[in-house]
Amino acid sequence: MTGKPVLLLFSMLICHFIFQGVTAQDQEIDPYKLGGQINVVHVAVPFLTVAPDSRAGAMGDAGIATSPDVYSMHWNPAKFAFIENDFGAAFSYTPWLRNLIDGINLAYLTGYKRIDNYQVIGASLTYFSLGQVIFTGMDGQPTGGQHNPNEFAIDASYSRLFSDNFSGGLAFRYIRSDLSGGAYSSGGVASSAGEAFAADVSIFYQNELTVSDLPGNLALGMNISNIGNKISYSSDDKAQFIPINLGIGSSLRVDLDSYNNLALALDLNKLLVPTPPVYHDENGNSVIKAGLDPNVSVPVGMLQSFYDAPGGFREELREIFYSVGMEYWYLDQFAVRGGYYHEHETKGNRKYFTTGVGLKLNVFAIDIAYLVPVHRTNPLANTLRFSLAFDFEALQRNSPGDRL
Repeated sequence: MTGKPVLLLFSMLICHFIFQGVTAQDQEIDPYKLGGQINVVHVAVPFLTVAPDSRAGAMGDAGIATSPDVYSMHWNPAKFAFIENDFGAAFSYTPWLRNLIDGINLAYLTGYKRIDNYQVIGASLTYFSLGQVIFTGMDGQPTGGQHNPNEFAIDASYSRLFSDNFSGGLAFRYIRSDLSGGAYSSGGVASSAGEAFAADVSIFYQNELTVSDLPGNLALGMNISNIGNKISYSSDDKAQFIPINLGIGSSLRVDLDSYNNLALALDLNKLLVPTPPVYHDENGNSVIKAGLDPNVSVPVGMLQSFYDAPGGFREELREIFYSVGMEYWYLDQFAVRGGYYHEHETKGNRKYFTTGVGLKLNVFAIDIAYLVPVHRTNPLANTLRFSLAFDFEALQRNSPGDRL
């Protein structure tokens, strides 16, 4: 199988996307261009969409089809079936939105265990702390109450190898979001923590190929994540969709020689939740002028998300956000990474470059990522991620008992 057309396509896509990202920083946001408007798709518990690890975080948040690693739980659990080691664990920490407020951070703990040559199980814990909140009255004066809002998700996954090149995975997730600690009430109804249960369905394919007489690997992946119930924070609160997401990714790795290899990755993502319609007032009532009713069930909302944008098909295309990334390894011990993340101006306007490094030692690996926003006022500016992964098999090999 020749890889020249594939490599050419990757190069064209990456050049096109990066050029768009560079030129977009000077564009004015027109809320009514193309007959549409600034119309962000809102979801509850958005922390589930934040890249928790430094490897993907340094590659523009691309990870659906990159080579399997201990962080596959978040990106594509099906990748676990192809992982080389039998057991691994990792921890990652991200100070988040520090340009806005101190105390916001994301912590991620994950691990996996191989059952046999075909099956792997995994688990993870994602914890998001929103700092400290002091409650105030209508006059803006403190009421004496305070709370440390937090959200977390506990995951368990199962992945299986179906052939030498294809695998599938399932993940199950419990989500809890405590934003007020029950200290807030509206209309006499006390607030409470929101809870949800969700699942991921994923597939992964990889195959060896040749690129200009150089050995390489082509991988494709898909993950439909967070398929779950809506979440609410009080008995009379309107339930909100969680970030159900369709992610499709591809990656191409080329072994330049016995010491160096280079990989390129591209991810496309779209939220499978309803787009807010455009309303207008009719005899004192809000009536949908364009778009569809967002107050629907989860299955209907997932299907409707492909055709309900009030701006039509062009707005639907705006809801696809993409990540492109590059990873260079030397001796499979030192890595340099870079990437770009793009979200349309009318859908959130998150645009940033990323960079980072990785270092593999005998027993553990360290990864660091740094985010560089396109817009200087972006609250994500100067975001750092730190990840530490452990190779327990290497630890056993280096133990005194194994050396005797």
